[in-house]
Amino acid sequence: MLLDYIVWNIRPEIFSLPDDFPLIGGFSVRWYGLLFAMSFIFGYLIIQKMFKKEGIPIKVLDDLSTYMIISTIVGARLGHCLFYEPGIYLSDPIRILKIWEGGLASHGAAIGIIIALYYFSRQTKKPMLWVLDRIVLTVALAGFFIRMGNLMNSEIIGKITDVPWAFYFSNPYDPSVGMGPRHPSQLYESLSYLCIFIFLITYYYRRFEKLILGELFSFFLILVFGVRFFIEFLKEDQVGFEAGMSLNMGQLLSIPFVLIGAFTLIRQYRKAKLSTAK
Repeated sequence: MLLDYIVWNIRPEIFSLPDDFPLIGGFSVRWYGLLFAMSFIFGYLIIQKMFKKEGIPIKVLDDLSTYMIISTIVGARLGHCLFYEPGIYLSDPIRILKIWEGGLASHGAAIGIIIALYYFSRQTKKPMLWVLDRIVLTVALAGFFIRMGNLMNSEIIGKITDVPWAFYFSNPYDPSVGMGPRHPSQLYESLSYLCIFIFLITYYYRRFEKLILGELFSFFLILVFGVRFFIEFLKEDQVGFEAGMSLNMGQLLSIPFVLIGAFTLIRQYRKAKLSTAK
C-alpha cells in the first residue's frame, strides 16, 4: 500500500566529528550552512558576469560582496530577534549573538541589505536603484538556497494537509507543532524563488539595452513578497503570539514591500515615458 505522503527524515547534519576528536570534537557540517554559503558563491559569480558585461572593475564587486555578506547576516538575525521574539532577546541581548541556535528572518535581511546598499551606492556614486536592480537577482537565488536549507532542517513547516505531495517530518525542528502530513511550505517558497530568479535574469539579458532604472528591483519586491504573502497561509505559526492573528507577522511585513515595489515601478515607468516624450 502506497503512503499518502512523503516521509522526510533527512538529518540536518551532513557529517559530525566524534566528541573525542582532537581540538574540534563535536564539530558538524550542516546542510543549512552549506546552502547558505552557496547562495553567496553563486551570487558572486552571477554579479561578476553582469559587471564584466557592463565593464565594471572587479574591485567594485569585492566591495559589494562584503556589504552583502555582512548586511544579510546581521539584518536577518536582528529581524528574527526584533520582529518575532523581541521579549526573549531584549531581556537577554547576548543571545542575539548566538546565531548557531537558529533564527533568521528574510524581511530583516531585506532591510539590512537595502541600508547597506544605500551606503554602497553613495560610495561608488551609482544610483541606488541601479545597484538594487543588479543585486536582487542574487537575492532571489539566495532565497532558493536558504529555503532549501530550512527544508533540510525540517523547520518552517506547513499546516496539516491531505494533499498527495504532503511531507511527514519525522524529525521536526520544533516538536511542539505536532506530527502529521504537512504542506512542504519551504519547498513551495524555494521553487517560487528559483522561478523568480530565472525570470529576472532572463529579463535582464533580453532587455539589457532597454531596461528602465528600478524595473528589476520593483519586479523582485512584488513577486517575492507577493508569493511569500500567499504561502504564509499554508505555514504553521513561527512564534506563539501569531496564534489567532488573521495575518501573521510574515504577511504583515510583506505588504509594505509589495506596495513599495508597485509604487517604484509605476513611478519609474512614468519617468521613462516622460523622458521619451521629450
